[in-house]
Amino acid sequence: MLIAHVLRDKGSAVYSLSADATLQDAARELHDKRVGALVVLDEAGAIVGVLSERDIVREVAARGAQGLGERVGAIMSRNVVTAAPEETVDEGLARMTDRRVRHLPVVSGGRLVGVVSIGDLVKMRIAEVEQAVEAMQAYIAAG
Repeated sequence: MLIAHVLRDKGSAVYSLSADATLQDAARELHDKRVGALVVLDEAGAIVGVLSERDIVREVAARGAQGLGERVGAIMSRNVVTAAPEETVDEGLARMTDRRVRHLPVVSGGRLVGVVSIGDLVKMRIAEVEQAVEAMQAYIAAG
């Protein structure tokens, strides 16, 4: 199964913001869109970072409510790990595990085409295993 199949099933909506937005703005966007991370884009639409709920929690834990006034660019993850649509779900899961990230922006031809979460990939992997089990049961039952 490919990451492209995950995007096909979940949709390719990407929620983003600029590095100049405040953490308060980001928290509101995360809440409104019901997502765990936002892709941070520059004026040209290039990926410059990723901001997660955890990033915001760390800042608020360190600075209190004043941390919500901080700019996204100051705390976002800058070394963004991405995936390509033609990669397999297993490759994406391996990269997420290795790099300890929970969200992968998906890039094709230099353009952001979607975002997959570790939950999206695990869900797809479980579906693959269930299909294999059903096929095996049908094969055994057919004798």
